Amino acid sequence: MCEIGFFAPAELTDSQFHKLSKFIHTNVGIKMPDEKRLMVQSRLASRLKSLKMNNFDDYLKFAFSNTPEGNEEIALMINAVTTNLTNFFRENVHFEYLTNVVLPELAQKNEKKIELWSAGCSSGQEPYTLSIVLQEFMRKNPGKIEDYSILATDISSKVLDKALDAVYPMSEVESLSYDLKKRYFFKSKDLTNPCVRLKPQIREKVVFERLNFMDSVYPKTTQKNAIFCRNVLIYFDKATQESVIRKLLQHLVPGGYLFLGHSETVFGMELPLKTVGPTIFKKE
Repeated sequence: MCEIGFFAPAELTDSQFHKLSKFIHTNVGIKMPDEKRLMVQSRLASRLKSLKMNNFDDYLKFAFSNTPEGNEEIALMINAVTTNLTNFFRENVHFEYLTNVVLPELAQKNEKKIELWSAGCSSGQEPYTLSIVLQEFMRKNPGKIEDYSILATDISSKVLDKALDAVYPMSEVESLSYDLKKRYFFKSKDLTNPCVRLKPQIREKVVFERLNFMDSVYPKTTQKNAIFCRNVLIYFDKATQESVIRKLLQHLVPGGYLFLGHSETVFGMELPLKTVGPTIFKKE
């Protein structure tokens, strides 16, 4: 009679988790409270398996070895532990405000090219939604706005690769109108794996770049008319939140708009912003 053995997954000890969480908080800004330990352990299990390692001691020594291979692993580790949740037209009240207030205001000012920034863009649904909104406004208001560009940034190279592909499961666009789907998406012919891809006129207006919000300064870029930074700050402590917003505001034109997530606030922060809508702020 033979014995059947099972692979026991590596356990992330409290001290190992605290070392990781301190590194993530210092270098990425994301809070990692103790209740996240099992989540981190689960997400990094695939990295240990890929590296053929059996314990987190060996993994952490490798990741923090300050070698080219270790630095590459740091990037993969950050990809694994950062949460990315998004969908098309998420928190649609913001896109309605952009359509009904911001874009008409810019058109009235004779702004012919609009510059937007999706900061913390995850797998691309938000910047592509912005591109659709701009295309729809231009289609319905010919001559009001002539062109636009969208900068989309995230710390995770993994989700940026997915965003660049612009391919999504069919289920992600089921809530969109038939006209929007027909106008801006290609439909796959593979019935076993139904998916869609954004059409070129939507994709070509979005530029993806990697950005760590903890960087002391952000890449030099054109001034933006509006910045969407939604459902990202909730992972940071308040001091980091204020620091990130200050750096974002350096790239927002006076009178430009900042959109935050539905559970995020600037209350108690000394910032040149006034509230104009639900988690919508205007730079003074």
